[in-house]
Amino acid sequence: MLIVMKQNATEQEVECVCESIRGMGLTPHPIPGSHRVAIGITGNTGPVDPEALSSLEGVTELIHVTQPYKLTGREMKPEDTVIEIGDIRIGGDELVVIAGPCGVETVDQTMTTARAVAGSGGAMLRGGAFKPRTSPYSFQGLGREGLKILGQAREETGLPIVSEVVDTESFDAVEEAVDVLQIGSRNMQNYSLLKRAGRSKKPVLLKRWMSGTLKEFLLAAEYIMSEGNPNVMLCERGIRAFSDYSRFTLDITIVPELKQLSHLPIIVDPSHAAGRRELVIPLAKAAVAAGADGIIVEVHPNPELALSDGPQALTPDMFAELMDELRITVPAAHRRLRSAP
Repeated sequence: MLIVMKQNATEQEVECVCESIRGMGLTPHPIPGSHRVAIGITGNTGPVDPEALSSLEGVTELIHVTQPYKLTGREMKPEDTVIEIGDIRIGGDELVVIAGPCGVETVDQTMTTARAVAGSGGAMLRGGAFKPRTSPYSFQGLGREGLKILGQAREETGLPIVSEVVDTESFDAVEEAVDVLQIGSRNMQNYSLLKRAGRSKKPVLLKRWMSGTLKEFLLAAEYIMSEGNPNVMLCERGIRAFSDYSRFTLDITIVPELKQLSHLPIIVDPSHAAGRRELVIPLAKAAVAAGADGIIVEVHPNPELALSDGPQALTPDMFAELMDELRITVPAAHRRLRSAP
């Protein structure tokens, strides 16, 4: 259920409604809007009695939410969510490009990439310090040492850092070191990790599982938001289908569909979907045209020597070409391209 407050409702009236909801054994979620506050209710296993709430001071309307995803859906919050990371706004009229290596390997590799990303206009730096890999014998990342290297890159370039959390054990270390917490595809339904991310104050970039449905994707985001963290970005990174020429199939259709159903920002990862660097730029432009709020791509100074996902990583020159292409494509999609700090 969604409780819509009157336009002139006071903070005290909003808190009084929240207290009444808690008294029913349920959880209130105040949602500030441009003109009025709405309060979502979660925790109920059946219909909520409207009589106890409709007569409270400041309440103007009660709306029943029909979808199982309450907090992530537009029924609960019609307005787009805009997530602020420093002076970067994700989900507004700017398109944000996040770029960097799949994994942090060395100081030189990471710093060279960070300088290339900043120099070409990328807004944020991605890089994995902890890497979940299919094979236990593959490069698993540098761990805490990788986080230190990412900190050096942020200090020099000013680029905010996006890095993956792979488990609850290392969560605190990553949370302290980065600006955005990434939850990878394999962990989309790792509910203990999702709940821990929900208790964080840092924004979360949630990637879709390669076989995850749209409903499952939104419910995974719901786990995070239900714990109190409203700053969730959804990331489409390709699904497993019948393609025999790309690593995965980029599900472009989910972008406008999510825009219809959810207020959360949507980021597209063409690197993991393609698996081949020559496909990344065309797919990135397609994502912009479909309405994505941001693009996340992999960049490596020497992709042939990369310890993970080298074939899909752009070279610095290719990343510069991507940014040049986006300077044409993004305005055509009625957006502005966010420049580096």
